[in-house]
Amino acid sequence: MTAPATTDSEHDEFPTALDEGGRDPARRYGVLALAALLVVGLLLGYAGGLLTPRLTRPGDASVEAGFARDMTTHHAQAVEMSLIAYRSATLPEVRQIAVDIATAQQGEIGAMQTWLREWELSPTGSQPPMSWMSDGTTVKDGLMPGMATPQQMAALRDAQGIEVDRQFLALMYNHHLGGIHMVDAVLDETDNAEVARVAQTMKSTQQTELNNLRQLQAQAKG
Repeated sequence: MTAPATTDSEHDEFPTALDEGGRDPARRYGVLALAALLVVGLLLGYAGGLLTPRLTRPGDASVEAGFARDMTTHHAQAVEMSLIAYRSATLPEVRQIAVDIATAQQGEIGAMQTWLREWELSPTGSQPPMSWMSDGTTVKDGLMPGMATPQQMAALRDAQGIEVDRQFLALMYNHHLGGIHMVDAVLDETDNAEVARVAQTMKSTQQTELNNLRQLQAQAKG
């Protein structure tokens, strides 16, 4: 699901005066619109997850269940970072890619949570994070590959001006690299056609976004 492009002319349609709380109404209304898009994306993800073949059901300790749980957590942080960037970034292109990432990954969260329900599994499970991966990947300080630390997230929330763009682009670039690593692991090990299909879509999307993020990093340096 691709969100409509945000242009300066569209922002001009909103009042320029700050509201009683000192907030820019254009940004406030824009965030509400994005929130609506995220709800739609989540519902579409749930609907897509219902198409999962039901001939076999992965178990609690399966690769598929571990991937769905861990990637849900991984995606949730990407959505959070994207909402911050959409609200506070200065470059229109950065705000647009934030919309694209948030809506796409919210939809994928919906699909993965639907899988777990259809498999009659808990959304959290009893296995440690990343234990489903056979390559020995470990969780460092409770974080999966590519995830931002609490300190980095706090710095992003507190950033102002172009620094928001720069921090978001750097954090999301690393986040995507970690996510692709996890996707490659499930693609190597799963025999579930629906999980493989969604994972491959994730990989293709994030690889394209990596190129875009790299280009935007060069733009933000200027």
